[in-house]
Amino acid sequence: MSDTIVYVSGTFDLFHSNHLKMINYAKGLGDRLIVGVSTDELVCSYKKPPTIPFEERISIIEGLKSPDVVIPQHTLDHNKTVENLNIDIFVIGDDWVGKYDYLRKKNVKVFYFPYGKGISSSSLKQKIYSQYTEMLKDIDDHPIPEPTDTK
Repeated sequence: MSDTIVYVSGTFDLFHSNHLKMINYAKGLGDRLIVGVSTDELVCSYKKPPTIPFEERISIIEGLKSPDVVIPQHTLDHNKTVENLNIDIFVIGDDWVGKYDYLRKKNVKVFYFPYGKGISSSSLKQKIYSQYTEMLKDIDDHPIPEPTDTK
């Protein structure tokens, strides 16, 4: 009897609790968990660069308890990854719903993990931006003092 191998795909920028929930959920689906972390070059091929550099993002994932193996992810096409690593189950966030259904033709179970409401990398970036903008406004909006004659 062979082990069930689960693969989780992600950028894991600004690592947050929903990333951890998805990784832990994936661990519960099989015997071996491989986590693929998108390289900066891959992320830049379809959206703005990640806030946290690849080397730091992959180090964070390697430091978690659940993954058995953590690998760099250089492509969004996971056909070769599934074949080369004998992946049985593929897990990714539900913002990618439908994009990896083609893996089902290879008898791979595909799960789109529901992030649900709450925290996401995008919402974190928006919150940081809003708070920073408010902070700048507070710094720049101040009364200009009248010049005084010091004689």
